[in-house]
Amino acid sequence: MSSSPQIPAFAGRSFQVAYDGLVAHNIYASDGLSIRYAIVSGPYAGASGEAACQWRQIADGVYVISWQEADGATVVHVDDFARGHSQAFFTASDLSFYRMEGPLTALSSQEYAQ
Repeated sequence: MSSSPQIPAFAGRSFQVAYDGLVAHNIYASDGLSIRYAIVSGPYAGASGEAACQWRQIADGVYVISWQEADGATVVHVDDFARGHSQAFFTASDLSFYRMEGPLTALSSQEYAQ
């Protein structure tokens, strides 16, 4: 559930995040309450799933978005959709912890992983 009754700017859209060593596609539901994700390169390539997400807008075009994946991994993004930049904090199911940042770009429906 979202912390706000509004629909976020990223709702119904798809994005690629490209971090050093890991690239993922994030596809947000039209209500902004869930995400489909697919890791397309890096050590977790092939991982994909769907999860409920929570978000909070912290500045114009900037959102904190969090979710927990089915295997127990946790993800927190600080995504600046206006400037195309993402910071992520990711704890894998084996408890490895990652701090990542990189470009955030919108995807067309032909580009994202299904």
